Amino acid sequence: MAIVDVTVIPIGTETPSVSKYVAEIQRVLKSYENAGKIRFQLTPMNTIIEGDLPILFEVIQAMHEVPFKEGIQRVATNIRIDDRRDVKRKMEDKVERVHSLLKE
Repeated sequence: MAIVDVTVIPIGTETPSVSKYVAEIQRVLKSYENAGKIRFQLTPMNTIIEGDLPILFEVIQAMHEVPFKEGIQRVATNIRIDDRRDVKRKMEDKVERVHSLLKE
């Protein structure tokens, strides 16, 4: 299972705010989550998605398409993939590990 950090950046919006695009992307992600294909977490700067890599690439493409469907003509999407195959870990496990080290 992989964990992916995704930031979709619509370029040429009417205002500096991009929250309406973020909200629509979250709706897309929720549909994948409801289908049991992924788990995701919105952060102030990006979205973290967890799942099988082929599905994550499908999800990233769906996210990337959202601003185009809203009339934007240019979109930049940043992707960072953590694909560790020796152990199964969830997003929360990575954070818990750091917290446990801080307690030592």
